[in-house]
Amino acid sequence: MVTLPPLNASYVRQERTALVASALRAGPDAPTLCEGWDVKDLVCHLLLRENSLMAAAGIAVPAFARLTDKEMKRLRKQPFERLVERLRSHRLTFFSLPPVDAAFNTLEYFVHHEDIRRAQPGWRRRPLSAEANDVLWKALRSQGPTLVRSTGVPVVVRRTDTEERATLLPGRSPVELSGPVSEVVMYLHGRDEVRDIAFAGPDQKVAKVRRSSLGSF
Repeated sequence: MVTLPPLNASYVRQERTALVASALRAGPDAPTLCEGWDVKDLVCHLLLRENSLMAAAGIAVPAFARLTDKEMKRLRKQPFERLVERLRSHRLTFFSLPPVDAAFNTLEYFVHHEDIRRAQPGWRRRPLSAEANDVLWKALRSQGPTLVRSTGVPVVVRRTDTEERATLLPGRSPVELSGPVSEVVMYLHGRDEVRDIAFAGPDQKVAKVRRSSLGSF
């Protein structure tokens, strides 16, 4: 079993701050990459996820979906600026513990920040520091197997800045997905708005990956 180094909690805090700034620039009614959600919906989702464990369960568990919908509607009635400030302040909850914040929010906040950025006209891929790429890569190595489970084929990812590879689903003749770390992360979360992604491997397996419903949120 491979033991991964601890994730960097400070990166998550930085990404939270950057997401808040992008949300304010875009405005509450701006679109996001999350189908049917505007920026205010996305902010409400993040607040619900961190502050109401029962309601947040409805994101993944149908039995709790009505509670989730009710809480989302309640949050949407509040002023956008108040919601954003709550997200920025990150009040004391289970998710505010640095190890938990890093483990559960590293990819969550990066992807949802990009959901705001990439839904706006003229978006460009952000230049990320080597440290940020490393933090995202470690999180992807940890959570990636869940993200690609639906493909049903062996999957390997390669980051083109360092040429490092990681096996997400083992097996013979895997599909290799390569690109900048940010773009691999976005693609494996089911987003189509990506840059510089390449595939290698048996044609039938590559086609299966391309057809699969990727991502966990």
